[in-house]
Amino acid sequence: MPSHTRPLRRLGFLTIGLFDPADPAQGHESTLQLLELGERLGFDSAWVRHRHLQYGISSPIAVLAAATQRTRRIELGTAVIPVGWENPLRLAEDLATTDLLSGGRLNPGVSVGRPGHWEQVSGALYPDTAEAEDFGYQRVSRLLGFLRGEPATDFGGVEGIEVYSDRVQPVSPGLADRVWYGGGSLRSARWAGEQGLSLLTSNVVRAEESEDFAEIQRSQIAAFRAHHPLGARARVSQGLVVIPTDSATPEQRARYEEYVRARTPRTATPQGPARTMFARDLVGPSAAIAEQLSAHAGFREVDEVVFALPFTFGHEDYVQILTDIATHLGPALGWKPADLG
Repeated sequence: MPSHTRPLRRLGFLTIGLFDPADPAQGHESTLQLLELGERLGFDSAWVRHRHLQYGISSPIAVLAAATQRTRRIELGTAVIPVGWENPLRLAEDLATTDLLSGGRLNPGVSVGRPGHWEQVSGALYPDTAEAEDFGYQRVSRLLGFLRGEPATDFGGVEGIEVYSDRVQPVSPGLADRVWYGGGSLRSARWAGEQGLSLLTSNVVRAEESEDFAEIQRSQIAAFRAHHPLGARARVSQGLVVIPTDSATPEQRARYEEYVRARTPRTATPQGPARTMFARDLVGPSAAIAEQLSAHAGFREVDEVVFALPFTFGHEDYVQILTDIATHLGPALGWKPADLG
């Protein structure tokens, strides 16, 4: 393990679940196979992204519900569900149902904000209420309330032969305590801490106090923990794109390196009016990636990670990358695979 780095306690991975529109079933099957592989390799968690109106996972809860029946140990997460696309009550029902099917392994990650391409999708998504919808933190607060069993209606009891509950059903005890917030700004980090949530950091942050990605991330983690009831014990998971090449073929290595080269220019300076900063993707032998991570100010603040798989690679590429992460990179960072017995 690199010097001056505490051992990595939990190791997860994230996939976008891209598919060919001519054969979407195969793409979803590939995603489920990767989640099964992650369990066999000893990963602690597997996470899926969302992609609305794109050729990626549009219904992460449905995919994870299927995964609950094909895995038995690995934790399953969403990174993240933008709740602006969701009705919090209905989302609470789906999350609780899937958590029960998993035996309590679900880690819902959420975020706030208007849906992307709002002007183009608002008419289809909220044809009558677009201007009245609240896309701020209150939407997540409503979701948390429903998951915690707060009343959803003032009606409950028996009507004829039907029995009604005034709270969202089913109830999955402990699920509300496993909700994560995907934040990339100081404001969102502070708010997540104040709500007692866990924090998902990624390879995207807002340049507010610096133009050094690692330092920005470190500052956001500090702000989160400063406002969290658990303080330094509050859970934070870092997500970066890492591509170990220990067992890659020469052709794979060349393709991976070109992928990183093409994406590197955007990491040099803040992008757009929001001053978005992107982390540099890490590619190479696991030992070299481990050394780079040990020098990363954000990584040094965490003991769990969710490494993101690149968007556009093939299934066999993902198998190689996940295998190298579990057998080379993870151990180089002090991680030990989950008990597979």
